[in-house]
Amino acid sequence: MILSVTRYDSEQKSEWDSFVADCKNTHFMFYRDYIEYHADRFFDYSLVIRDDRGTIVSVLPANVSEGIIYSHQGLTFGGYLTNNKIGTELMLAVFDEVNLFLNNKGFSKLIYKCLPHIYHELPAEEDRYALFVNDATLIRRDVSASIFLENKVSYSKLRKRCINKAIKENVIIELSTCNEEFWALLGNVLLKKHGVKPVHDLKEITRLRDRFPENIKIFVARHHGVVVSGAVIFETKTVAHAQYLASDELGRSLGALDLLIDNLINERYRDKRFFDFGISNENCGRFLNKGLIAQKEGFGARAIVHDFYEIEIK
Repeated sequence: MILSVTRYDSEQKSEWDSFVADCKNTHFMFYRDYIEYHADRFFDYSLVIRDDRGTIVSVLPANVSEGIIYSHQGLTFGGYLTNNKIGTELMLAVFDEVNLFLNNKGFSKLIYKCLPHIYHELPAEEDRYALFVNDATLIRRDVSASIFLENKVSYSKLRKRCINKAIKENVIIELSTCNEEFWALLGNVLLKKHGVKPVHDLKEITRLRDRFPENIKIFVARHHGVVVSGAVIFETKTVAHAQYLASDELGRSLGALDLLIDNLINERYRDKRFFDFGISNENCGRFLNKGLIAQKEGFGARAIVHDFYEIEIK
């Protein structure tokens, strides 16, 4: 099969989005409306790979920074997106053709982020084999914590105590339609504890939530009507991912976030395959935040890794 590689342009938006919707390793973050919400921060260099009939066989969300091409740096993960028609031999051909294309464009390096398997609707690790064949170097490994909801591990005694306390204190869990309430709490918590702001500002999360109302949801825990804890959930067909979790001092004393997480795991998202808490490391995976991952593992979560590779273009 003869393949061709081109850069994505806006005329291909509908075709790109239709292909992403049919992929076996998809996520709503790969739709153009999500990728481009921060287009002012990244020089897009997404690629479209077609067969000799002009049919898309794969796409690669990507950007360029300082002469290096990346699996899009504005996305948590990425890599080649494929439908159920692609097999291992064809993926090897995709790697070869993209390598040739990038070499002709003067690139010498591709930083590639793999999509964790929990987001796969079908087996989709052809790219990992191709990375090995192409002598890619593992340069970073983040550790996330996920719960396999069909076979949950029991909560720790501490998590159970916190949940029971929140119940006794009449903490109420609800789906929020107001972005401002939780964003104010989240911003205060992040600034006080870590000296940083949320990755998304209020305008960005509002715009994204309007574009993807079925995928981005905010849940809050209230005590006497006041929001004391909350969660932003990014939802796909297979995974409910906690993009943000936060609790103020009162919420922590009440165990409000524990009750909220318990509600999400056992009620709201009980029919998903995985509940994912996100990563618990720093320094490109070299430093583990032991307290943070212990809290997540207290809910029965166990490790899922996010891998980053460097591919030499030659």
